[in-house]
Amino acid sequence: MTTANIWNNFKDEIHGFIKTRVNSPENAEDILQDVFAKIHRKASTIKEKEKLTSWVYQITRNTIIDYYKKKKLLTYTDNLNTSLPEKIDENISKDFSKCLQPLINKLADKDRDALHKTSFENMSQKDYAKEQGISYSTAKSRVQRARQKLKTLFVECCQIEADKYGNIIDSKCDC
Repeated sequence: MTTANIWNNFKDEIHGFIKTRVNSPENAEDILQDVFAKIHRKASTIKEKEKLTSWVYQITRNTIIDYYKKKKLLTYTDNLNTSLPEKIDENISKDFSKCLQPLINKLADKDRDALHKTSFENMSQKDYAKEQGISYSTAKSRVQRARQKLKTLFVECCQIEADKYGNIIDSKCDC
């Protein structure tokens, strides 16, 4: 089945599926485009045509998860100063951004480097592994441990109040 056929057969169904899981029609459209870009790139990898529907939905679910991961990451890091990219997001209080950078600075050099490169510079974990001369599995573990350590530090010293959409509306840090 060609990607054009997949698009024609699944576009409306997948779009409806995405809209029920994302709060913005514009974001649903963006995700739909991402889904079909991935399908186009990976269409040659599908071996069993009878599993096409589950394959398409798996790509869609993963793309929605990626959207929320990215949104969550941006929500917590957009307004940081120092060496992190400067972006302005009014949903983030200044107290919160002042709290996060000192916590990142408390991490060990390896953890801080792994977190910075893969989360803020958008380096893939595979590229990070190559750069560091370590296995991909080791790189994934290092990034996961760094995120967990940052979360632990954060939970120990900061109190965050968020609205029902996960947007930060108030924060207090005792760092």
